[in-house]
Amino acid sequence: MKKQRKSVGRKRWLATLALAVFGAVAIAGCSSSGGAQSKTLKLAYVAWDSEIASTNVVKEVLESKLGYTVEMMQVDAGPMWTGIADGSADAMVAGWLPTTHQSYLEQYGDRVDDLGPNLNGTKTGLVVPSYMDISSIEDLKDPEVAKSLGGKIIGIEPGAGIMMSTDKALDEYGLRDHLSLLESSSAAMAQELTKAYEEQRPIVVTGWTPHWKFAKMDLKYLEDPKKVYGGDEQIHTIVRQGLKDDHPDAYELLDRFEWTPDDMAEVMVKIQEGQSPEEAAKEWVAANEDLVNQWTEGLTAE
Repeated sequence: MKKQRKSVGRKRWLATLALAVFGAVAIAGCSSSGGAQSKTLKLAYVAWDSEIASTNVVKEVLESKLGYTVEMMQVDAGPMWTGIADGSADAMVAGWLPTTHQSYLEQYGDRVDDLGPNLNGTKTGLVVPSYMDISSIEDLKDPEVAKSLGGKIIGIEPGAGIMMSTDKALDEYGLRDHLSLLESSSAAMAQELTKAYEEQRPIVVTGWTPHWKFAKMDLKYLEDPKKVYGGDEQIHTIVRQGLKDDHPDAYELLDRFEWTPDDMAEVMVKIQEGQSPEEAAKEWVAANEDLVNQWTEGLTAE
C-alpha cells in the first residue's frame, strides 16, 4: 500500500514538474514571440490626401517586406510633431519644411531626428480655379472680389502649417477687413472646391502640391509677392530619437524612403476615385517593385 502511495506521489510530483517546465517554456516562448510582437511601429500623419497616400505606402512596405505591425495615428500637425518628440509615435513621413512646419521644427527639432526629404517639389499657397480673373493674393483686397468669394477663404484643419501661414497672409496683405479664414478639414475643403468648380463659381482655398485636385481641375496658385508661403518645399521623414537603436531595419527603410510627386499622385488619385488607402498603397507597392527594392535592399523580415 505504501509502495502504491509512493508511486502515486511520484506521478503527481512528475506531473507538477512537467507543468512547471511547460510553463517556463511557455513563458520563454512568450518572451521570444514578445520580441516579434514588439516589432510594432506607430506612424503619425495628418489627414492631408498627400500624407494619407505616403503613410499608407510606408505602412504597406514595413508590413509586407519587413514583418512589422504598423499602427496609424491620424492627428493634427501639432500633436503629430509632439508625438514624435515625446516618443508616443515612432515616425512620420509628413514634415513639410522649411516653411509650413517651421514653427514645429523650432519647437521640437532638438527632440526628433530629421532623416531628410522623402519628396521634393512641394508647394503651398492660396489656390483658385483658373477661370477666375485674378492672379495675386493682392487682388483679394478688391471689395468686389472679396464679395464674390462670400468673404471667405476655405481652409483646412486648425493648427496646420498652411493655416498659420494664411492667418499671417491676412495681416501681411491687409485682408482682414475683406476676408476671413474658415476652418474645416482637408476633405471638406476639397469638396467645397469641387462643388464650386462644377458650378463655375469663384472660390479661394488653402492648397498644396502634390494633391489630386490639380489632376482633376484646372487650378492656379495666386502669386505671393511677400513670400508668406515661402518657395518650393520638401516633405521630410521625422522619427523619434532612439528608433535607430530599437528598430534599425525600420529606421534604415524610413531613411531610404523617397519618391516623386508623380508617384504620390498615382496613389492619391486611386483613393480619390474610391479605392481604400490600404488597397491603393498595396497596388502601388506591387507595381513599383524596383523602387521598393531600393528601399528594402539588405533588409529582411525576421
